[in-house]
Parts: sequence; C-alpha cells; structure tokens
Amino acid sequence: MGKSAKKRETSCVSEEQRRKALEKSNAKTKCWIFGVALTALIPAVLNYSHIGTLFENDRHFSHLADFEREMAYRTEMGLYYSFYKKLIGESSFFEVLNQITNDNVTEYGHTINTLKRFNLYPEVILGIAFKLFKKVANKSHWVVEQCWQVNRGDDLPPVVSCEGIGNEHYFYITMVFVLASTVATSIFLFGVLLSDTILGGTLAVCCFFFNHGQATRVQWTPPLRESFGYPVFLAQILVITYVLRYIKNGFLWSLLIAYFTTTFVLFWQFSAFALTTQMGSIFVTFVLDFIPIRTMSTIVYGHAIAFFTAFILLFGNEMLLTSFYLSSIITLWIIMSLDRYLYLITNRPFYIIVNSTLFIAGTVGIKLTISHLMRVEDDAHIMDLLRAKFTSFANFHTRLYTCAREFDFIGREDLTDLMRTLLLPAAALSLFLVFMFFLHYESLIYRDKIRIKPCAEIVYNIIQCICFIIMACLIMRLKLFMTPHLCIIVTVLANYEFVIHTVHFNMPEWIHRILIVILLATMGHQGIVNIQKQWEIQGEYSNPDQEALFNWISSKTRSDSVFAGPMPVMANVKLSTGRPIVNHPHYEDAGLRSRTLKVYSMFSRKPLIEVYNTLKGMGINYYIFQPNWCDSRMLIPECSYRAIWDLQDPDNRKRESLCDLILEVLSGRRMGALAPFKIVYNARSYVIFEL
Repeated sequence: MGKSAKKRETSCVSEEQRRKALEKSNAKTKCWIFGVALTALIPAVLNYSHIGTLFENDRHFSHLADFEREMAYRTEMGLYYSFYKKLIGESSFFEVLNQITNDNVTEYGHTINTLKRFNLYPEVILGIAFKLFKKVANKSHWVVEQCWQVNRGDDLPPVVSCEGIGNEHYFYITMVFVLASTVATSIFLFGVLLSDTILGGTLAVCCFFFNHGQATRVQWTPPLRESFGYPVFLAQILVITYVLRYIKNGFLWSLLIAYFTTTFVLFWQFSAFALTTQMGSIFVTFVLDFIPIRTMSTIVYGHAIAFFTAFILLFGNEMLLTSFYLSSIITLWIIMSLDRYLYLITNRPFYIIVNSTLFIAGTVGIKLTISHLMRVEDDAHIMDLLRAKFTSFANFHTRLYTCAREFDFIGREDLTDLMRTLLLPAAALSLFLVFMFFLHYESLIYRDKIRIKPCAEIVYNIIQCICFIIMACLIMRLKLFMTPHLCIIVTVLANYEFVIHTVHFNMPEWIHRILIVILLATMGHQGIVNIQKQWEIQGEYSNPDQEALFNWISSKTRSDSVFAGPMPVMANVKLSTGRPIVNHPHYEDAGLRSRTLKVYSMFSRKPLIEVYNTLKGMGINYYIFQPNWCDSRMLIPECSYRAIWDLQDPDNRKRESLCDLILEVLSGRRMGALAPFKIVYNARSYVIFEL
C-alpha cells in the first residue's frame, strides 16, 4: 500500500514538474521570439539610413527642383513615375485611374491598359497614400514640406527646391526605401531560421552590408519594379522557409503564401520567371523526399490562389497566362495527384527520373500549348536572348539587350568582389556541407519513403540559391537575386547541430561560435572598405541640355504633338512635358518591340523617304535625335547601330548610313539633304526633326 502511494506521489510530482517545465519553455520561447523580432528591426533601420544616404550623396537630391528630380529618373524609372505624377495631380482619382487603364498617350495610336502592362500597382497604392496623407496634414496644419531658393551657378537660373515627406518626390522615394529596408530584416530572420541563433542572423545581415553594392541597386534606381518586387519576394521565400521548417499545413498558410506571391506578381513583370525557379526548387526538394505531401499541397495551393488573383487584378495579363509559372503550377498539381502511385517507387534514381520527366515535359508542354492557342509572343524575346547567349543567333532585339552591360554574363570583377569579402568561399562551403549531409543521411539508390525530415528549409534554400546563381551568371543584372541568397546560405555554417552532425566532429559549441566570429571579422576587413567606398561616392545631378530640350518642347509645341526617338529619352519626355509618345523603354511587349524597330530606322541604311513615310504613318510629329548614338567607335564593334542594322537589314547594307547623312547635315554640309525632315531644334546633345 505504501509503495503504491509512493508511486502515485512520485508520478504526481513528475507531472507537475513537466507542467512547470512546459510553462517555463513557453515563456522562454515567447521571450526568444520577442527578442528576435526586436533585433530584426535594427538591420531595417540601418539599411534605410544607408540607402537614403547613398541616394542623397549621388544626386544631391535635397537641393534639386522638382523638374530636375523628374529628369533624374532615367529610362524606365521616368515612365513609372509619370503615372504616379498623373495620379496625384488630378482631383478625381477614379477618373485618372480610368485614364491609365485606357491610355492613348504612352503608345500613341494604341489605347492600352497601362495598369495591366506595366505593373503599376505600386504607383496606384502610393498615389492613394500620398493624397490621403496630404489631406490629413492639411487638416492638422502639419508642416510636412519646406522650400527655399537654390542658386545653381553656371549661368543657370535659380530654382525652388522643396524637401520633406509632404513633397511628392520625397514621399515616393521614402516609401520605396522603407520597403527596401525590409530586405535586411528578412535576411536577418533567414539567418536565425537556418542557424537557430542570433549569431547566424548577424552573420547574414553583415554579409549583406559588406556586399551591398553587389546585392541591390535600389539606392540608384528607386522607381524600378525590382525595388518594389524583390523585398516582397524575399518575404515570401521566408514564409515558405518557415512552413518547411515547422511542417505547417492548412488553408491559412496557403493564404499567407498567396498574399506575398500575389503582391510580388502585381509589383514586377519579371515575377513569373522568378516564381518558376521557386516552383522548380520546391519540386526538387519534394523529389528528394524533404517535403510531406500535405505541406507540398499547402505551398502549391497558395501559388494557385496567387496566380488567379493576380491574373484577375492584372486584367487578364497574357504574358502571365503564357508563362512557365502557370504551367509549373498545373504540372505540380498533376504530380501530386499521381503521388499515390509514384510514391511506391523505391529506387531513387528511377523515382527522380520519372518525376523530373513529368515536371519538365508538363511545364514546357503546357506553356507552349497555351502560347500557341493564345498566339502570344510577348516573352519570345527572353528565349531569343538565352538563345543568343549560347549560339551565334542574333537579331535587332537581342543586340539591344546583349550590348547592355547589365544583360551580359556576370563579370569577373563582380565575382572578385564577392571573393574578397569571402562571401563566395563561405557560400561554397555551405553548399559542400549540405551535399555531405545528403550523402551521409540519404541513400543514393533506395528511398526510405520518409518525408518528414530535418533541414528541409536548408535544402530548399540551397537549391533556390543555385537557381539564382545560374540566373546571375547568365544575366548580370539578376545578381540582385544571387548575392542576398549567398548571404542567407552562409548562415548554415552558424548552425552548430547541422555542422557537427555533418562533419562528425564533436567540437564544443563555444569553439564553433568563436570560429563564426572569426569568419565575420575576416569578412569585415574588406566589407567595411566596400561600405566606405559607397559612402565616398559624391555627385550632383545636373542636365542643362535635357532641361533646355524639355523647355523648348513645352513652349514651342502643341500639347497633343506626338514624339518619338530613343527609348530612354521618351520616358522623360512623357514625364516632364506630358506629350504623347510612340515608343518607350518597357520592352516586354511584342507590339512595342515592333514599334521601336520602326522608330530606330532613323539609325539604319534605309532610304530616307521610306523612313519618313514609316514614321509619318505612325502619327509622329517630332523626332528627337541624339547624335552620339551614331558613334561607331564602340568597345564592341557589333554593338554600334550601323552594325545592328546591317544584321537586321542586310539588303541595304551597301547603302549610306542615315547616321552619316544626318551628321554631315548637322555639321553644315549637304544642307537640304534631310528633306522632307525639317530641323527645328539643334543643340549639342539633342536635335529635333519635324515631320
């Protein structure tokens, strides 16, 4: 009897201890989460301050007049900002919204839905926010803008410069930088998730700052779509990483994934391609048996919701419909439906081959079928660009891309910069450890059919990073995906449990932490130099030639006069003068590429009268010509417009180049040889022909 009572007493005490231990554990967990969340705000504040300082140092933005700030938004940036300017400039917001969904100014002669074509939801959101903010500020009598006169020197008239959050430019730029600052927070949280330590988060975010110049260009190009899209995409990957780590299932998690994915698609037209790499990475992780079928369904279901939501909000965007993204979602649904049969395969190579064949054939086949049925060729330039990189294939459009440095293969200097900060070697070591982990704990021949395994989040992010590395190697501009993710996977080295179980070396944890601190300090030697070099960049924006051009257009031409010319200038013509334009820098549309080919015939060898008739037939009144575009002394000979047009139009190769003709006329020789074109404006950098 006594023994029984003693047992019950011991049992009771043990249960109480377990309850208290659980409560203590929950309290520690809550404190841990709160501490991590609070710490994660620090990188965001530092990143916001850093990019804001770089932006101001580069342009002296605070001392520019608003019209100078508009000119500072070059190429695509000016195009996107023009819609924000239009949205906040009219009293009736919905009337302006109707105008941008039925726009006949951006591509004169065509009425287009610019919200659908250009992913303008960031401008719509910021336009609404700015108008509401101004109303609240006015009613509350807040001083949100200060103005003063700035003497510009160099015989230029003084201008009024305004700064403060109440200025339309400052509001826009501030909101962009606030969103961009979250990249540092996301990278920190990635580090904590993948390493289980604050030290891992610190390592990741320090790598980001040490390699900041290779990780982002938001400080130089705020209005670009990537400035809005990439921070959201990184947050979405973070959510998926959390789902994989803690094996989260259910509709609410699908909705969370769908929210970030939808926002990403609405913000950036390149999103479909980036998300295709994610679907591929998720698929590989699943085929390697690291994702349970329910978790896989949760992720794919979230993507499906996001696609159809974005497709509706983008008014049935054809480029999205014919993307590999949709076909990969459909293919993964098919594979999951067949999983009950495929799961029975125990031979790993055969299992991988069968699934991979289904995924590749399904993704490519469905995409080509939809494109053929819809007769959509908007993304054909992407395939042509990839083809041009690996073969001798080239045409007018691929040359415009491949002759731009940002679309070239990643440069040796970029890789050297990443080597000097030890980011590449550290990331390579992480990749090696994950490969060793797989060899140690997984059979290469037989599947154990167990899908609930540790480190799924690490495996996924490694595969995703490999995709980003391939993208960056092919197109240097895409290193904005690669470099931050290299910073993320480096934190695998800070995961003590993962490292000791992979290398089978049971070192004390404190020694492991010291090694990580030493790695961080070594990275910082060059990393701090990189940060200082960024801070040393000093500039002041001034473009009196373009200012004079726009002043002439505004004062000497009718408000409905139609302009054409080089794509970078056209965006600023629309922004600064409000004149209708025929072409612009957003090159992702097949129709726009065809228009640009016609407009750029001014740099060809075609008969002058033929070019005139082509341009006149497009409704063009004025053509802006930049003489320096005719310079044949290019570092890459095939990148001159003479060479590009000889490739595009070999039938006229033996004719005189219109560049030579125009330059001779501008130098005072062969006067009258440009008829029926008439020179109405002639300056050093810009010439305007009237048709």
